[in-house]
Amino acid sequence: MDRIDRRQFLASVSAAALTLKANAEAPKPAPKHTGPALFKLGCQSAPTNDAHLGYFARYGVRHICGYPETSGGRTFPTLEELNRMKDLAAKHKIEIVCVGPPILESSFIDKERHPSIMLAQSPERDRDIEQFQNLIRNCAQAGLPSIKYNMSILGVLRSGKQPGRGDEIDSVWNLAEAPYTKERVIVGGHDDTKGNTMPIDTTQGLTRAGHVDADAFWERITYFLDRVVPVANENKIRLACHPHDPGVPPSGYMGVDRVLGTVDGLKHFITINESPYHGLNFCQGTVSEMLHNPNEEIHDVIRYFGTRNKIFNVHFRNIRGHRDNFVEVYPDEGDVDMVQAIRTYKEVGYQYMLMPDHVPTAASDPGGLQSFAFCYGYIRGLIQSVNHA
Repeated sequence: MDRIDRRQFLASVSAAALTLKANAEAPKPAPKHTGPALFKLGCQSAPTNDAHLGYFARYGVRHICGYPETSGGRTFPTLEELNRMKDLAAKHKIEIVCVGPPILESSFIDKERHPSIMLAQSPERDRDIEQFQNLIRNCAQAGLPSIKYNMSILGVLRSGKQPGRGDEIDSVWNLAEAPYTKERVIVGGHDDTKGNTMPIDTTQGLTRAGHVDADAFWERITYFLDRVVPVANENKIRLACHPHDPGVPPSGYMGVDRVLGTVDGLKHFITINESPYHGLNFCQGTVSEMLHNPNEEIHDVIRYFGTRNKIFNVHFRNIRGHRDNFVEVYPDEGDVDMVQAIRTYKEVGYQYMLMPDHVPTAASDPGGLQSFAFCYGYIRGLIQSVNHA
């Protein structure tokens, strides 16, 4: 064998060794789930009272996110308050599988009653984190397996509304028409548990949080996770965080870099204090808002987080449009093929709730109850169809 042949031989051996090493280190894809779908129709709309529970039962919604009443100025419910809510739901044959606390909501920071965690205010944020830890422990004692929360400063941003089909009114986000330097900015402060939006006029362009760059935002997120994930591990309670809605340019919006407004940001988020109890309240609509071609890209995103068991809730909603310019619509009229989406959730073995969210409204249905009912039927039909395919 001459010198050239020996070099070629050694190079080929080296390349083969690197390939074998890479293949050995690469994560093996999770097997596709081939049995019946494990997910179920759910809802997170409030309040969790007798009348609203009766409304859920009427439309066959048997699994929900509940909102316990709290007293004494606490930001966490007592075990007694959780059990009272749980018993009330059971009277309607409804199971509460997630809890929404009166803290870390999807609200605009200037309207937030408990802002210290997201403002990094000490010692107030340590007090609020301690109360969140108490919520985790009480949920474990009550047999309530998950908690949803947000780590948001700007809430839900929308630039306006527009007519939809019939008398439907749809919410719109068009970044080009809503720079924070404009005299009027519609800042959502949208609490998706209550279905209302609170417009706020501002000429300043900044919230009381001031400038929050990516490093500062990640510090606040990490500070929180470092203190609550170990408690969630100990008590086996899933913590489901909602992405930032919508994503904004890297330069930020109103002085804030929304780090959970990209798929890469969400991928980084789940690696912080990694745990089987640390994951996402996966809003399919919000994630679609992060993408340039939602119908093509959303399925791989679902697979990424779903095969890693990081999806703890799904907001099964649709948009028409793409990143920086979209309209929120009913699930059957958006750009994402929801039939294929539900097949993808089944493929990855997702087992928790599929719930409507951000439903369109109308003058005759300002609270969206009719719209939610339509979505319940739509989701239930898809679940039945995927199980009979």
